[in-house]
Amino acid sequence: MPRLTSPTALLHASWIESRDEWGRGVHQDGAGVREADEVDSPEGFAEWVDRLNAAEKEAADGWVPCSFRWIVEGDRYLGAIALRHELNDFLLRAGGHIGYGVRPSERHRGLASWALAEILPEARARGLSRALVTCNVDNLWSARVIERNGGVLEDIRDTELGPLRRYWIAL
Repeated sequence: MPRLTSPTALLHASWIESRDEWGRGVHQDGAGVREADEVDSPEGFAEWVDRLNAAEKEAADGWVPCSFRWIVEGDRYLGAIALRHELNDFLLRAGGHIGYGVRPSERHRGLASWALAEILPEARARGLSRALVTCNVDNLWSARVIERNGGVLEDIRDTELGPLRRYWIAL
């Protein structure tokens, strides 16, 4: 049975397996990996995990506070979901409050829908009355995930990330 958990250095090997499924350098929505992050060594991975967990209380330069959660089953990392506590101009245009990604080998199990449903009460508890969730215009799987969780399409617009569907979920 999957669960959401705070990032932990104990899942280094499983996270690396997942990263390799995605491909090195491939963006993983919800994971919080930045280009400069060194995640291959146990020490670098632990530093990155510490940064993710600290982001819940304190935003880094140009970033907003964010709760990162990992989708885990047993000791296997399955994916990630991020809840941004507020929106800056970029996030309002393109990123939204919530981003998520499921490792390729674990897709089509309903994990993204489950994780989004699990994070919405946390968004409500943080005082949000609604959450913006976006997806690529051609990502119909993600559009279904958002719609299953009450997402109402506001519009489709061109952004610096390309054309995106923008949904609001009432909390």
